[in-house]
Amino acid sequence: MQTVEGRIVLVTGAAMGMGRLYAERAVAEGAAAVVLWDIDGETLAATRDELVRLGGTVHAHVVDLASLADIATAAARVRAEVGDPDIVINNAGVVRSKHFWEHDPVRDTEFVIRINTLALMHVAREFLPAMIANKRPARLLNVASASGMLSVPMMSVYTSSKWAVIGWSDSVRLELVRAGHRHVRVTTLIPSYIKTGMFDGARPPLLTPLVEPADVVDRAWRAMKRGKPRLMLPWTVALSGALRGLLPQPAWDWLAGRVFQVYSSMDHFTGRQPRP
Repeated sequence: MQTVEGRIVLVTGAAMGMGRLYAERAVAEGAAAVVLWDIDGETLAATRDELVRLGGTVHAHVVDLASLADIATAAARVRAEVGDPDIVINNAGVVRSKHFWEHDPVRDTEFVIRINTLALMHVAREFLPAMIANKRPARLLNVASASGMLSVPMMSVYTSSKWAVIGWSDSVRLELVRAGHRHVRVTTLIPSYIKTGMFDGARPPLLTPLVEPADVVDRAWRAMKRGKPRLMLPWTVALSGALRGLLPQPAWDWLAGRVFQVYSSMDHFTGRQPRP
């Protein structure tokens, strides 16, 4: 895919942060329509208005991604208003940091899995059949996390949700290839801690800087258009994954805990306060 011009782009978690940055890129590159999904209606409306001021054709929908019914209703509305998206960016996500046994089973554990894992699957399932049938270049960008490759204390549920995304996203990529639908390409984004309010207080591991949201979006956007299967940021994410696979567990635990300080990276996490 050489250009986004004339394409329909849908972004989840689009009201602020990286989601808004993806939407801004779509508008700047001349997308035919940009669809914004978020649960924060007030912020979403402000983002829509700003993107319209920048010249975009923008549709904003308040969507509860924890609800399969809400996703299905919003997807039908998208098809009725603008047609089938050519590009879907599964950006929305949440984080909870506690010992596993301190998580509320519904408000924490189930909620994180619904938003971080199941929502991506349900959103993709709504739009992939049309992407396949339309035969024109299409893209699916799924946002995972470096935490989905490494065990991280105080983030067991978040880590499991992103671990699932990586396996699911890359498996869908291979299914499309093997089924002959090579015009639909899937990119899995695997970043370390990003400078957003979502990870306030987190301390990045040794040699791993906090990555800038604009840089992540820029590189993910280019990788998505090229159809690159996987993007890991920064370079230490790939290194950590390789070492984790090569070293015996006690050696990796020592290296990750004492040297890289992966295991203590969430000790001072504050983040955004969850909705009541």
